[in-house]
Amino acid sequence: MQRIIFVLIAAFTSAMSNGTLSAFDPPVNRDVVRSTPGLVAFWDFDLRESSGNERFIAHVPSGSSDNYPLDAANYVRDYWGEGRQATYADFPLLNDGPFGQAIRIREESDPNFRPFLFIPRSRLHDTPLDIKGDGKSVTVVVWAIRESGNHALAGIWHEGTDLKQSSTASIKKVERGQRQYALFAGLNKPGSACGHVSENGASSFLNKYALHKCNSLGQSPAVSADSSPEKLAASWQCFAMTFDDEKDEITGWLNGVSGERWLKNPKSNNLLSYAHNAYLQGHYARTPGTQEGEDSDFPKAQYYNPPESEVSEMEVLREDKNQRVERRRYRYTEVVLTLQKDGVGEWVETGRDLVGLRLNPWWYPHGIYSPPDDEQGGPFTIGRVIHSSRSVGFTGWIGGVGVFDRALSEAELRTLADLRD
Repeated sequence: MQRIIFVLIAAFTSAMSNGTLSAFDPPVNRDVVRSTPGLVAFWDFDLRESSGNERFIAHVPSGSSDNYPLDAANYVRDYWGEGRQATYADFPLLNDGPFGQAIRIREESDPNFRPFLFIPRSRLHDTPLDIKGDGKSVTVVVWAIRESGNHALAGIWHEGTDLKQSSTASIKKVERGQRQYALFAGLNKPGSACGHVSENGASSFLNKYALHKCNSLGQSPAVSADSSPEKLAASWQCFAMTFDDEKDEITGWLNGVSGERWLKNPKSNNLLSYAHNAYLQGHYARTPGTQEGEDSDFPKAQYYNPPESEVSEMEVLREDKNQRVERRRYRYTEVVLTLQKDGVGEWVETGRDLVGLRLNPWWYPHGIYSPPDDEQGGPFTIGRVIHSSRSVGFTGWIGGVGVFDRALSEAELRTLADLRD
């Protein structure tokens, strides 16, 4: 008991000497991340270049030839030719957090100023951070305090500037999407941990956006970035996404917990109605003959048909002597089937509809987009991504970003989440 009290007093004294009231142990926390197998890069916003611009650099495995220094940029200036240049001064520091330091992503009022930290494609192409291709898995972990927004935290996710919309009317530099993998602060479920992976760098299911994404069940609270030191110290969240290539699953994790999340009636959802159609088009294509609603021009590579070999739940909705309607739930889908008796009295499927889609984990049967060269690949960015709408995105504090070249286990993610306490 006396030893525990001594340790607490020592931690409190150390925290007070640093001007904070938190009792994080940054060196110990940092070692936990660095010793986690599969680490590719870990930015704690404390480690910097020893000379020159003194940019933030990553902790990397022993023997790695690149420590991935981060540049500052305003992507509106780069692509629209508007707004001022960004510098490190545009990212205030907290001097606290799980690893002793954090950067602030502010809600910029100037529509021509969207700063982020990034590694140009020319410096990351074909390095260990450039996780891509078939058979590859990835984990992104971000320790953050979310003030507002639901957009990007970190990853290789250049959404493209080629969408035809009002914000691109004056654009100077048009580029196709160059998406690979990234972690978002929720997107369609604000505050959740949202993992995004793309197989083609561009869009999904004939929609203009990439739609292969998951959402953790838990959602982080919105906390003012100007809160008291005590409030901020107690408000850290651990966002994470994993893509497990062996399981074909993208999973979102908030504070080490994934949770099961479903979307009811995807047909009525603004974006995932496209996944609903992709599901039905795949089903129609496997059914003999031409079906009502079948689109013969729908690309086969965009069908979305998760495995349905094992029923986890089944309910008979209605039945008479000739017709039966069932609701069946599988691992990733929930469907309503209409069955008719054939000439020998056997039930035969005559209709189906997709009435539920599992958002966490999300079934993803592809590899990760592999740009053929550094001209067709996106940068690694922190705080924002390049995109056509130029919205503010996530705001708050980011205290650490880690990338791993495998899918971390639940136990490992819980260990990393515990570093926020």
